[in-house]
Parts: sequence; structure tokens; C-alpha cells
Amino acid sequence: MIMNKLMIIMLATALTGLFGCENSNGQAKLVTGAKSKPAAEWKKVLTPNQYHIMVEKGTEAPFRNAYYDNHEKGVYVSAATGEVLFTSDDKFESGTGWPSFTKPVSNNKVTVVTDADGDRMEVVEKSTGLHLGHVFDDGPEDRGGKRFCMNSGALKFVKKQ
Repeated sequence: MIMNKLMIIMLATALTGLFGCENSNGQAKLVTGAKSKPAAEWKKVLTPNQYHIMVEKGTEAPFRNAYYDNHEKGVYVSAATGEVLFTSDDKFESGTGWPSFTKPVSNNKVTVVTDADGDRMEVVEKSTGLHLGHVFDDGPEDRGGKRFCMNSGALKFVKKQ
């Protein structure tokens, strides 16, 4: 029983690294024109989880995060700035265990850069350069073919009134 649980945890960890939204770099890469704060300032305003994801470019576990299975109508805002980044209208079930969207609300809110490993496209908040997740070319074809795979910890959900 314990061995089975250990094998499942090890498999989930391995798959997260291979197919997830993970970035092992751990260093914030600022986007040209971004007005980010020093890491020490972000540490004062973000929760430890938000800081790990957004500043240290961490990732959260699949299927164990706040919004992967959220089906309510509303908008997803940056956990750091409160800027609207994604809407529930563009969210879809990717089966990956992270909230996935076909597009951001505007290309003025996020930007895509090559991550430090050079093998994935990282999505960052344009105004701050903070890490949000990654974008892949395996989204719904009828909606543009993109999958913006975001970390729930980089977002806050605001329910539609």
C-alpha cells in the first residue's frame, strides 16, 4: 500500500517535470519595459506560494491547485497586480491538472518569452515580468490551437456578479 502510494507520487512528479508548467530556472527574467519590484519587495506582498511561482518561477502540483477544476464564470487576475489576465470564457479542460486558457484577455497584459532552458515558451505578466506559466501548441484547434497553462497560485479568481 505504501509502496503503491510512493510510486504514484514519483510518477506524478516525473510527469509534472516532463509535461507540466514547470520551470527549473528559479530566476526572474524581466521583460523589456517591465516595471518589476526587487524580489525582497515582492516577498512582502505575495504569499509564499505566490512568491515561489511568480518570482522563483516555480510550479504547483497538477490537480491540487485552486482553479484547474473551476467552472464558475468570471475573470482571472494577477495575484501580484490585480490586472485582469484571463476570462472563464477562454478556459477549457486540458486534462493536464492546471487551469488552461486559449488566450489572454489582451496581448498587452501578458507576453511570451523562451524560458531559461530554451525548450518551452514562458508566459509572464507584461507589466512586471513575473512568471505565470507556459504556452503550448496543443490547445483546441477551433479556438486557435494554443494552451496557456497557468499556475493557480499566480492568479486570483473574481466571480462574475
